[in-house]
Amino acid sequence: MSGAAILLNQVTKRYPGQNEPAVGGLTLEIPAGTVVMFVGPSGCGKTTTLKMINRLIEPTSGSIVIDGQDVTGMDGDELRRNIGYVIQAGGLFPHMTVGTNIGLVPKMQGWDKERIARRVDELLELVSLDPDTYRDRYPKELSGGQQQRVGVARALAADPPVLLMDEPFGAVDPITRQRLQNELLNIQAELQKTIVCVTHDFDEAVKLGDWIAVFDEGAQLVQYDSPERILANPANEFVESFIGSGAGLKQLTLSRVGDVPLAESPVATSDEAPRDVAAQLDAAREQNVVVLDPQHRPLRWYSRGQVERLGHFPTTADPDLPIVTAHSTLNDALDAMLMGSTGSAIVVDRRDRFTGLVTIATIMDAIASSQSAAREDSATPAGTNTGEFAAVPDSTGAAQPVDELRVVEGAGVESRASTHADDDAASGASAFDPARDAPHGREPEGRS
Repeated sequence: MSGAAILLNQVTKRYPGQNEPAVGGLTLEIPAGTVVMFVGPSGCGKTTTLKMINRLIEPTSGSIVIDGQDVTGMDGDELRRNIGYVIQAGGLFPHMTVGTNIGLVPKMQGWDKERIARRVDELLELVSLDPDTYRDRYPKELSGGQQQRVGVARALAADPPVLLMDEPFGAVDPITRQRLQNELLNIQAELQKTIVCVTHDFDEAVKLGDWIAVFDEGAQLVQYDSPERILANPANEFVESFIGSGAGLKQLTLSRVGDVPLAESPVATSDEAPRDVAAQLDAAREQNVVVLDPQHRPLRWYSRGQVERLGHFPTTADPDLPIVTAHSTLNDALDAMLMGSTGSAIVVDRRDRFTGLVTIATIMDAIASSQSAAREDSATPAGTNTGEFAAVPDSTGAAQPVDELRVVEGAGVESRASTHADDDAASGASAFDPARDAPHGREPEGRS
């Protein structure tokens, strides 16, 4: 099941004894099949907003519409069984095996044992854990990164259209965090879920998000836009301060390794004789070679001089090889290059097979291109905290005003009013088309 559109319409959360609401009058559109990142300082209401989507926290007022259905009147337990939820360290039950943890929601939904077992193994493979190795282990027998992978697998077990993630990678080390982020991007490319993720890390938001919602205290929506436009045109000083220094380098997080041309490299297999490989390098006037195993996975990266001194190639992989994937960002690639000594990074596919190199020259070209694109980008922001929706371009590129949101009677969905809104309502269709419209967010006039 692919993702579902989400609409928060005038959602407010008040706690007894507090003068100001934790979240006040928030309206937000989240297009189906996209990743939306909630960022902001502690206490800004981003986690409260996230938990109101699956009603772990009940909204005081307003409506939350998922795939055309107002879920504020649904049974809360039933709603949560159909929405994936991931927290730090996976939130696994320590007395259950990995397989039992993953199969918990499908079991509650009445799946038979054979179907659950197949789904458990399928999801373990999806998150790069061998089913035979990890299925019967307990959470305490896993590393932090492995626990987080199992947490993601459990959230996806019943194939929900929506996945909520609350600081999912905050409890792991930076290297593991980068790997988990890349794996999430791989999974999203395959499954196209609607993912809403809370983070304090703006770099993570830029890397993962199709759209970023920047909140200030009181869940005030300061800016809701694409990562590119937020970096190029922050709405105010608060957003600038939250972005931090190095906005130019952060642009590298917007480009994936798979989006740039890869350089070729001489390769050899581990069963070849080093003297023969050295002769081939001499004949081709090449300085380096990537040594691969029989499955075409990189093991070592040698200079010609190193090859000449070897009697045979090792059959084990160098753990310090600078390796990235097609879904890695160019910022990841730059980090890998800095840790290596060749000025390039090895690129592998999802099965860890060698596909080419990304070089420093590629990085420099990407920086120049992103700076040029930022100067030329005159697109209207998708949403800001103005109290009204921003204008959106029509098919000719001219900005057209967008009317207030309204409830379409009988359709059970929120849509923007248009000249054809009545036709949409009569047909049960939503005037909001996530494939056509950029997301928008607003709050009432007068919020500070």
